[in-house]
Amino acid sequence: MEDAGRERDKSPSLAPPASTILQDVKVERVDMPKRSIITRPGFGTSGQRISLLANHFRVSVRSPDEYFYQYSVSISSENNSVVDSKVIGRKVTDKLYQTYSSELSGKKFAYDGEKNLYTVGPLPQNNFEFTVVLEESIAKRGGSPSHSGSPSDSSKRSKRSLQSKTFKVEISYAAKIPLRSISLALQGAETEKVQDALRVLDIILRQQAAKRGCLLVRQSFFHDDSRMFTDVGGGVTGVRGFHSSFRPTHGGLSLNMDVSTTMILKPGPVLDFLLANQNVKEARHIDWVKAKKMLKNLRVKATHSNMEFKIIGLSDKPCNQQFFSLKVKSGSGARDEGETLEITVYDYFVKHRNIELKYSSFMPCLDVGKPKRPNYLPLELCSLVSLQRYTKALSGTQRASLVEKSRQKPPERIRVVTDAVRSYRYDEDPLLLACGISIEKQLTQIDGRVLDTPKLKVGNSEDCIPRNGRWNFNNKKLLNPSQIDRWALVNFSGRCDTSHLSRELINCGRNKGIQIERPYTIIEEDHQCRRASPVIRVEKMFEHIMAKLPGPPDFLLCVLPEQKNSDIYGPWKKKCLSNLGIVTQCISPSKINDQYLTNVLLKINSKLGGTNSLLAIELSRRIPLITDTPTMILGMDVSHGSPGRSDIPSIAAVVGSRSWPLISRYRAAVRTQSPKVEMIESLFKPLANGEDDGIMRELLVDFYQTSNGRKPTQIIVFRDGVSESQFAQVMNIELDQIIKAYQHLGETDIPKFTLIVAQKNHHTKLFQASAAENVPSGTVVDTKIVHPRNYDFYMCSHAGMIGTSRPAHYHVLLDEIGFSPDDLQNLIHSLSYVYQRSTTAISIVAPVSYAHLAAQQVGQFLKFEDSSETSSGQKNMTAAGNVPVPELPRLHKDVAGSMFFC
Repeated sequence: MEDAGRERDKSPSLAPPASTILQDVKVERVDMPKRSIITRPGFGTSGQRISLLANHFRVSVRSPDEYFYQYSVSISSENNSVVDSKVIGRKVTDKLYQTYSSELSGKKFAYDGEKNLYTVGPLPQNNFEFTVVLEESIAKRGGSPSHSGSPSDSSKRSKRSLQSKTFKVEISYAAKIPLRSISLALQGAETEKVQDALRVLDIILRQQAAKRGCLLVRQSFFHDDSRMFTDVGGGVTGVRGFHSSFRPTHGGLSLNMDVSTTMILKPGPVLDFLLANQNVKEARHIDWVKAKKMLKNLRVKATHSNMEFKIIGLSDKPCNQQFFSLKVKSGSGARDEGETLEITVYDYFVKHRNIELKYSSFMPCLDVGKPKRPNYLPLELCSLVSLQRYTKALSGTQRASLVEKSRQKPPERIRVVTDAVRSYRYDEDPLLLACGISIEKQLTQIDGRVLDTPKLKVGNSEDCIPRNGRWNFNNKKLLNPSQIDRWALVNFSGRCDTSHLSRELINCGRNKGIQIERPYTIIEEDHQCRRASPVIRVEKMFEHIMAKLPGPPDFLLCVLPEQKNSDIYGPWKKKCLSNLGIVTQCISPSKINDQYLTNVLLKINSKLGGTNSLLAIELSRRIPLITDTPTMILGMDVSHGSPGRSDIPSIAAVVGSRSWPLISRYRAAVRTQSPKVEMIESLFKPLANGEDDGIMRELLVDFYQTSNGRKPTQIIVFRDGVSESQFAQVMNIELDQIIKAYQHLGETDIPKFTLIVAQKNHHTKLFQASAAENVPSGTVVDTKIVHPRNYDFYMCSHAGMIGTSRPAHYHVLLDEIGFSPDDLQNLIHSLSYVYQRSTTAISIVAPVSYAHLAAQQVGQFLKFEDSSETSSGQKNMTAAGNVPVPELPRLHKDVAGSMFFC
């Protein structure tokens, strides 16, 4: 690449639009050097010292020379077919402890319930096998209503029988894992076995929880304790439990213990669950098609027999019309073969079992049998078993309810976590005792620093100094306000006074410096359209808009009928941003006041090209290592469909800074990709004609065009949403794609990169040692609880007003630019103040927040597409593995450069 100081007309290779990209450019596929994660260069010193506590509990290892011996476990049935260990493994665990300790020489062991078993010290044999007999209670034939009953005396119908199944368990030696690898890792050495050793310790914790009957979700566990339950509506319950995992840190091995929450189906009567799940008050309003889908594979307990069953479906007819064949003896003699009666399920339970059925006679029965041998139970005799996970996405209302009900102030969280460590007595486990492991019972004391708050500039070059991460625009104007001339207001809601809304918006805008003319028109939705589909409602509204306006408006303000998850949102955004190229803002105001309207105007101004505020160091060009060298900042994220939905494509979003030397303005590029794939596939996407249709080309050209013809010689990448096991892929796959996209534009010099992973999905919390409030905005920790070798730190840039703040965890994987720890931490802190949508510092850097928001918003485009268009192999499909991936509609050229995600 040419020197950063070269004139614009001498460095044109990033400038041409897509149609003029040189076709003769050939990018040689050079094998990129494999990169390794950098080690920590030092520690930060800037800011004011603060004493903190962290939810890490110090762990001592008195026998570091011990070894874990790993054995592979294979379970097969009597006919030698391999069994799914996830289904049977936990039952085998109990049997191993109860009956087969002699085969294991009395050794205590940790079993992951699937394929691996661990002991401290070796077993006498490397390979051996034995059988495990599991007995399960089953209903005797004729004991409950099925289509084909067998002869059975009615007095014995309620009895159960035990069915034995024999499984062959094969155990074979697999590996030897030294506990000392943890000690070496704590000293900063790279050891291959450290993750294996930590995994064994975590499995020991999981096994303890399994013995207590907990629901296990990765490294979290949840007790069946109604005091820990929180009803969030829709038949869904939040259950509070604990996350626990061992972590190597700069201060030694620690146990990270935190409060955790997962979602379960509300236990109790099945009918109560269905009423809540479908939000109806009476059983006659239940949609049984939906109920059948929801109930399938759930476990219920029959109250009349106290036995558990799995639901496979519903009966075709109501309980009082569903017949089955029942064989009964007449009592005339031993050789009496009895007779076969055709009887309804209702009559069977009422007349033969003397069980009163109060309300389920007109409802379908639960089928808890086999596909070819149904077994029917009346609905009112069944209750959902507790601790059955709910893995679907929560609605906006459910999510808000969960957040509201599960908040914990710092002192309460400290108490709950500390009590849990003391009551569970982890270090009394035989395996941990054999290793000499002991766990302290109080939180770790650490030193943190509070970084100086960055100063902002607003209108009329006025200074704006945030207080504890917050500021406002009272009596202030926006730095660079836009002007809104031709605009319209459209209303899909029947509750909004649009005339009052437009007047208040105009007045508030003028107070903030935005000149807003009166709307060209206000269009109310026709009442008759409200029963139509969202797509049709949007189309009808645009017919009115085009009929009343002389041309396309500069801006559309859209009032939605619901505050959260409106079906109108996706079709409306697609129509405006993709089809027509019109900037739009959607709102659903519950109350209209100055604060609400100011927040709306912040978003509108950014979308129309205005700037609400800038960092003072941006205007004065005093950002170390950035203002002197053209530097591009990227935020990258991938969003996935709901859990269990493998048919919904993932959405990759990358935002890139523009208008260097500013670091406050960004543009987004978004693509679909294969479902559940975390690595971004379209950073570089060469086509058959030689062009690059990838994300990075789009952002690099935009940077060049908005930065006075300067090319980025430095690129800072913030990557969100990846775990530590994926760091190497980000460094050696995604970064290579960025470089190839850069080279495809005719460049030979490669920019310097700084690559940082930003994580919010972790379990470390910070507390003030001498105050009940959350840690102050700008708190950073880069000692004691951080990695013993790698370059990471925690930062709480926002001011937590409710609950307990969760810091962002930043991992610096690569730093070719060469930031000092203080410069990098202050840059990241400053990037939490440039989010144009709010007047608060946000919890993670703005580029990452924008990328997450862009993926989320554009993902709405896919939610209303006709399924026939996305499953018939039409031209909008691209093959990605075996799953067809619909391509997202591209943004219209008139809005492609706007901050639409604001």
